[in-house]
Amino acid sequence: MREEVILVDEFDQCIGVEEKRKAHEQGKLHRAFSIFVFNAEGALLLQKRAAGKYHSGGLWSNTCCSHPRPEEIMEDAIHRRLLEEMGFDCQLHKIFEFTYKAKLDKGLVEHEIDHVFLGRYQGQPSINPDEVSDYRWIDLEALGKRMEAEPSSYSYWLRHSFDSLMSYLLQHPLESRGAEPPVPIV
Repeated sequence: MREEVILVDEFDQCIGVEEKRKAHEQGKLHRAFSIFVFNAEGALLLQKRAAGKYHSGGLWSNTCCSHPRPEEIMEDAIHRRLLEEMGFDCQLHKIFEFTYKAKLDKGLVEHEIDHVFLGRYQGQPSINPDEVSDYRWIDLEALGKRMEAEPSSYSYWLRHSFDSLMSYLLQHPLESRGAEPPVPIV
């Protein structure tokens, strides 16, 4: 199945669609999302991208990241991919967005307007091995130190968004939000 991404202008207005790999080969600006899920103890759920991914394989990254499909609303896309990659769903809300352009492995370029969502979940994921090879819950302070010590072990977008995430959480502490019960998978 041909996977396409939504091409956008600098204001995140749709200007077309492109095959996903081609968009990354040519560094075309497109719409994306990143999801950060925390447990009741405030630990972040990280995923290790499957080695076979066409870019950034084997790197640790945020809980879930992907692209909405053409004609798919963001709300549907974030829940679809969280379920497809991590095997659970939870309530999510948008906390910020950012634009970045980065050279990746295999000669690819990631150029995205990345919409960032936050969620809470108690439980363990049921990872899709085609997407994710491992996972771990980690304290944010420990994650910051690990990314500083070994930046090449983490996805560019996780490293790039980390300071904005920390700033958001300083203003909106996790303790002020209750943990959402898991959504059963049918």
